[in-house]
Amino acid sequence: MATPYGDTVFHTQNISQFAEEVATATDGGLTITVHSAGSLFGHPEIKDSVRRGLAPIGEVLMSRLANEDPVFEVDSIPFLATGYDQAKRLWDASRETITQKLADQGLTLLFAVPWPGQGTYTQAPVEDASAFQGQNMRAYNAATERLAQLLGATPTQIEAGDIPTAFSTGRVASMVTSPSTGVSSQAWDFTSNYTDTQAWLPKNMVIVNTEALNALPEDQQSAITQAAAAAETRGWDLSTIETQAATEELAANGMTVAAPTEALQAELLAIGETMTAEWMERAGPEGQAIIDAYRAE
Repeated sequence: MATPYGDTVFHTQNISQFAEEVATATDGGLTITVHSAGSLFGHPEIKDSVRRGLAPIGEVLMSRLANEDPVFEVDSIPFLATGYDQAKRLWDASRETITQKLADQGLTLLFAVPWPGQGTYTQAPVEDASAFQGQNMRAYNAATERLAQLLGATPTQIEAGDIPTAFSTGRVASMVTSPSTGVSSQAWDFTSNYTDTQAWLPKNMVIVNTEALNALPEDQQSAITQAAAAAETRGWDLSTIETQAATEELAANGMTVAAPTEALQAELLAIGETMTAEWMERAGPEGQAIIDAYRAE
C-alpha cells in the first residue's frame, strides 16, 4: 500500500491499524504492507499506480484529482463547509458521486478521512477582511490563490517547507492552513495570531484497484470492507483529536488563538458563496446536485 505521509501523521497511523485489522480478520490470509512517506510511489503517482495495478491500494488527497474533474475538489471550497459537522454532511452529499467517478476508472473507494480545518495565521489580530488588503498571502493551489484575490491580498506560491523563511523574509504576511501545519512549521517563531476559521476540511481517500479487490476470496473482501468502515469512523475521531491538540500547542507556544469576529465571519461566508458559485459553473449539473443535497440537510 502506497501512502504519501510519514509514520507520525494520524492518517498513516489510522491506515496501519486498518491493515492490522484486515490481517487479524483473515487470520493472516491477507496482509497489507504500508509503504509510508512516499517510499513506494510519490503522491502525484499514487492514484494512477493503483489504477494501473502497480500497487493494489493507496492513499491520496482527494483534491489532487481536481484537474481530472472539479467534483474532486468539493471538500476544498473555502467556507462552504466549516467544522466537522458540516464537513460530514458535505461528504455524505458527495460520496456517491465521488465513488462513481472512481469506479469509472476501475477504482473502489474504501474510506475517506479529513485533515483539521484550515485557519488563518497573521501577525496582528484580524477584525475584518480589510486586514488582508495589499498583503502577500501564501497560496499553494488554485483555491488558495482565488481566496487571496477575493480578500484583496496578493497570492504568493509557497511550499510548506519554505513557510518559515517566507515569513521571516517578508515574502508573505499571512497564510491559511491547518493547525497541524502551523505546529510542524513552528508558526509561533514568525507570526502571533491564529484565527480558527475552519475554512475547509480537505480529505484523504483510500482507494483500491477494483479488479484486485474482486480477485480476493469473499471473506477477505468482507474483511477489507468492514475494516474500512471502522477506519473511516476512527479517522474522523482522530482528526478532531489532532485539531484540538495542535490548536492547544499553538496557544501553549504563545500564539493568540481566537474565533473569527462576526464581521470577519460574514465576509468569509460571502467569499464562500462566490467560490461555491464559481465551482458549480465548473462542475456543472453534478456539482449543483451535490450542493443542493448538502444544503437540503
